[in-house]
Amino acid sequence: MLSARLAGWLAGSVALVLASASDAQTVYAQTQHEVSQPGQLGQQESTAAPAKPNSFGDGKSEKSGGPALRVYKYNKDGVVSFSDRAPMSTRYEVVTYTCFACNPASTVDWHSIKLNTHAYTYPIDSAARKHEVDPALVRAVIHAESAFRESVISRKGAVGLMQLMPATARDMGVKDSLSPTQNIHGGVKYLAYLLKLYGGNETLALAAYNAGPGAVKRYDGIPPFAETETYVKRVRILHKRYKDALAEIDMAKAAHQASNF
Repeated sequence: MLSARLAGWLAGSVALVLASASDAQTVYAQTQHEVSQPGQLGQQESTAAPAKPNSFGDGKSEKSGGPALRVYKYNKDGVVSFSDRAPMSTRYEVVTYTCFACNPASTVDWHSIKLNTHAYTYPIDSAARKHEVDPALVRAVIHAESAFRESVISRKGAVGLMQLMPATARDMGVKDSLSPTQNIHGGVKYLAYLLKLYGGNETLALAAYNAGPGAVKRYDGIPPFAETETYVKRVRILHKRYKDALAEIDMAKAAHQASNF
């Protein structure tokens, strides 16, 4: 069974993920439902061991390899329940989640979508200072990865605001990826590592954040995955917009302080 924390989030999110694209600033997940048939009832799905995670090889994109997280929704005694195992002798739906910002078919205008310049200010700024990463880039990645929703878990198993894969979280010293502060510090630490790895090349760092450094190395550049190419483009758009927006906020603060003298 899923943890109570995850199950509670899923229960409150199933209706939300069916919202229209016009609400994309807060909805980035899509659902894919597979409904069990009567003849399948009681047949437990195969639970073959997943591939060994490698945070510095495979990434989060659909093309980057590794198993997708499958969440089973079912109704038992009038109560909607969720599990990471197919339930026995009852009808169920398979609900999977994927990054909305990575969808090449999305009609969302990332040049005008509403920004979030205030959420998680302290952990973002402190992590950005510690690891010498532009806070505007951190906000852009969070926006693209999770739309600032701290409890999201993707179909690939990436968790939280910066969508950390379990192996990456462990490598970055994160104990609880659902903790906003830990998730941000871990995500920024990983982003800083990638920026250093690619000599400050933001495009390659973002491609690796999505598809994994192994894919970037294999293709000697941005992997030819539509999701990754879309992701890099949209994060760069968001980065510039957040950079401009944060600069305006800093100017306004400076002007306000000057007026008080």
